Amino acid sequence: MAVYKSFEDLKVWNDSRELNKMLFDILKEKDDKIYGFLVNHIYKTGGSIMDNIAEGFERDGNKEFIHFLSISKASAGELKSQLYRALDSEVINQTQLKDLTSKVNHIIAQLVQFMKYLQSSNRRGNKFQESEIVYEAKLSWEAFFNH
Repeated sequence: MAVYKSFEDLKVWNDSRELNKMLFDILKEKDDKIYGFLVNHIYKTGGSIMDNIAEGFERDGNKEFIHFLSISKASAGELKSQLYRALDSEVINQTQLKDLTSKVNHIIAQLVQFMKYLQSSNRRGNKFQESEIVYEAKLSWEAFFNH
């Protein structure tokens, strides 16, 4: 697997972002007075998927990243359930449900594969890697006190 420098480089995060755009495009015209509670919940849950991927990545440790990917996966399951409520409430139609759940299922599959990869990796994460810059800074700092 490639080395990623930021969460924005991750396909699963970008697919989650695309899912959120799809949600917005479908739900932006819904009447807040009637459907606001459900639409708001759907937005928050969809956002939670991508936000937890980002937060886990920024923790710089594989165990923490796996934990946040697991939370993201759980949010994806929650979103699917909310989409069925939206269908039953006529907030979305059957075609929209199919398109959205297909996207969510694809994201879930990516999250599962990513977690499996990280669990099998010997690498513990960036926070356990001492960078050359930090090491050089320590050498300079130690040299300062040794002279």
